[in-house]
Amino acid sequence: MNDQPGRPPRKQGKPGKPHRRPKKDPVRFLAFEALRAVDERDAYANLVLPPLLRKARDKGDFDARDAALATELVYGTLRRQGTYDAIVAACIDRPLREVDPPVLDVLNMGVHQLLGTRIPTHAAVSASVELARVVLGDGRAKFVNAVLRKVAADDLDGWLEKVAPPYDEDAEEHLAVVHSHPRWVVSALWDSLGGGRAGIEDLLEADNERPEVTLVARPGRSTADELLDAVGEESALPGRWSPYAVRLSEGGEPGAIEAVREGNAGVQDEGSQLVAVALANAPLEGRDEKWLDGCAGPGGKAAMLAGLASQRGAAVLAAEKQPHRARLVAQALRGNPGPYQVIAADGTRPPWQPGTFDRVLMDVPCTGLGALRRRPEARWRRRPEDLDGFAPLQRGLLRTALESVRVGGVVGYATCSPHLAETRAVVDDVLKHLDGAAGAELIDARPLLPGVPALGEGPDIQLWPHLHGTDAMYLALIRRTA
Repeated sequence: MNDQPGRPPRKQGKPGKPHRRPKKDPVRFLAFEALRAVDERDAYANLVLPPLLRKARDKGDFDARDAALATELVYGTLRRQGTYDAIVAACIDRPLREVDPPVLDVLNMGVHQLLGTRIPTHAAVSASVELARVVLGDGRAKFVNAVLRKVAADDLDGWLEKVAPPYDEDAEEHLAVVHSHPRWVVSALWDSLGGGRAGIEDLLEADNERPEVTLVARPGRSTADELLDAVGEESALPGRWSPYAVRLSEGGEPGAIEAVREGNAGVQDEGSQLVAVALANAPLEGRDEKWLDGCAGPGGKAAMLAGLASQRGAAVLAAEKQPHRARLVAQALRGNPGPYQVIAADGTRPPWQPGTFDRVLMDVPCTGLGALRRRPEARWRRRPEDLDGFAPLQRGLLRTALESVRVGGVVGYATCSPHLAETRAVVDDVLKHLDGAAGAELIDARPLLPGVPALGEGPDIQLWPHLHGTDAMYLALIRRTA
């Protein structure tokens, strides 16, 4: 007899299924931690992920395959975030902005496993749901399960046909969705690159490829041949363009190389190396004794310039505004065979006298749109209005560079962005508004990089990921004439 009025009698039969505690997958949990750090703290994956991987390896939780999968999940999810957002939005009944960011991270990482890897469908869904149970709770895990089962109903090409507008109707939006770049970035890159559909698609695809790890044999301290011998032919290749470059095979670990540990070599994109080589090879009128790197952090170009200068008996001053970055520059230059000095100084208010230097490099702060292969989160973090914030600084630094170099000396204006507002517009504007006592002229930089094709119409040069396998570095060389 039921002794509680209104309450139905208890059903007889098998006991309910016991609650199972979710099982923590260390690989996917680590990838989720990295994605949350990128979103919550505006961190960069290339700075967040390595210490997480080291910690996991030290605890014995990870082997090389685990580290490779975690890396793929983080970078693949970040690179394809725009595409995956569009697909998830098509699978839910609310605006995407109403989905909590941690839930969206789990979803996008699950979508990447389904559409961007060879992980079997059932494993991708079940592993994502299990992760959701661990980090979000059972209720949200059901939502993740429902969405991913909808996503699994089609492949990537099928989804792109559904969520991307036809190219003929809206070319920029089509490219933005298919290649996972913000529309304004697609437009800016297309303007800078010029040409038709094939070129911009090749560039956007290259931005979504994992870049090679490239080493530099620092002049006067090591050579590319010595570095190749130390690494081994099975693990490395010569650089494509720079005589100081060595490319590591996939999975190569720079920290395991003795020359890197000792500072005789370093990790440096080949495009960055070419900027330093071009400035060092530019013809001068008169002495060649004092060089300046006016925005030296974190020190890659400064170390290379110091090595090249030391071979000619010249000295380098490396200036960096931020003290912590100046310390990184000092670390990179430590052991250089020739004279050098590292200081913390604002390049727009320099402590040195005008006309002091024979060669000056100003690698100015920028949006970083040329390095989206290495920092894929930057494409989602940057906004068009950021250009207005950088513009006065870039012009001020170039003016300082032209004031700092002597008559007959050469300035290199460099930036890791192909955006016209950060490249030619800056150079043209500064040269146009020079007063009569500070004349300057552009030098054709292309002959200074013999063998490197497709450098543009000149006299400046623009490197591209899809054409050169480098970051999209820009360089203009300017000679002070009066």
